Amino acid sequence: MNLIYNSEQYSVVEFGADRTLDALRFGGYEIVDKGGKREIFIAGILAQHFRRDVNELIAGEPTMAEIDEFLGSYDALMSQPVLLH
Repeated sequence: MNLIYNSEQYSVVEFGADRTLDALRFGGYEIVDKGGKREIFIAGILAQHFRRDVNELIAGEPTMAEIDEFLGSYDALMSQPVLLH
């Protein structure tokens, strides 16, 4: 597991692929909305799409505000409350 992004609003942890666990076959990402105190774990095809979109985003050398805006597009999916972060 690697912390790949951390701002005042969001953090993103990447979990490497693990072929022995179906949920992590393609790896996964935990996105935490610090202000909203909620998170989402994405895996599988959604993780692949997230990785692709992040690679496209960072190719343009975005600001932290632009990255936070991108991560904000996942806010509607975040329903798990953060309890121990």
